[in-house]
Amino acid sequence: MRKYDVVVLTDHRYLNDSDDPYKHNVFYEDALVVNTLKAEGLNVDRKAWDDSTFDWSTTKAILFRSTWDYFDRFDEFSEWLTTVSKQTQLINSERLIRWNIDKHYLQDIQKNGVHIAETVFIEVGSSKTLKDLHTETGWKETVVKPCVSGAARHTYKLNQENLDKHEAVFKTLIANEAMMLQPFQTNIVTEGEVSMMVFNGQFTHAILKKAKAGDFRVQDDFGGSVYDYIPTEAEIQFAIHAVNACDELPLYARVDIFNDNNGKIALAELELIEPELWFRHHPEAANVLAKAIKEKLFTLSS
Repeated sequence: MRKYDVVVLTDHRYLNDSDDPYKHNVFYEDALVVNTLKAEGLNVDRKAWDDSTFDWSTTKAILFRSTWDYFDRFDEFSEWLTTVSKQTQLINSERLIRWNIDKHYLQDIQKNGVHIAETVFIEVGSSKTLKDLHTETGWKETVVKPCVSGAARHTYKLNQENLDKHEAVFKTLIANEAMMLQPFQTNIVTEGEVSMMVFNGQFTHAILKKAKAGDFRVQDDFGGSVYDYIPTEAEIQFAIHAVNACDELPLYARVDIFNDNNGKIALAELELIEPELWFRHHPEAANVLAKAIKEKLFTLSS
């Protein structure tokens, strides 16, 4: 007999509430999810994913929420994922998580008819220099980042004047991990990036993220700001289409979109592992997720 229906996953930094506004927001949003799951009659707990004292077979499912250290501990996380997937149900599934961890997934989503930013993937061990890549593409301003990353880790804005400055770090990175190069998207700076929340195929709410003055990264880790946003019908349909383009429908997804340099809606990221979902801006969305999880658990047990 399983003790829990759902264990909500975080990392050790966010297990307890904090006076720090950032950490408090994480704790508060996770608490919203926990409470809505409990309101659905489910037995719920919240744990750090690397809690070695917890028996994961005692819960029917685990829900990835704020496991935001996984990309810094990727090998450890991957090994844990393999082990825990044999003991309980993962939400989203292990298959979706492993697919979504590596941004090569953008190639798959593009093949299924979703418009993405122009992207060149540079595989591990490539001997091409940043100058080679910019000569081949003809791009003058670009952004380079790892294919497995988060929170803008090793994300650099490049131009013809600073390629030499970044070549050493690029050479070190490409020796160990695949990278991706994209033309710099000016509209992300001027207009921002929109995050669309979709639960079990249903759009609930959207957020507009803007970079601080002088920066291009919209993440709040780098001083970016967040605003409520009312999307157009075209943006809503784009987000739903992106989610449906996955081989398996995610129970939760954050679809990050922007207007590309040609003014066309494009996918920046499809976040299916542990995205911030801004429930504090739209608490009712947590109810949508909780009901979807309860339905999923009923399907698994029937």
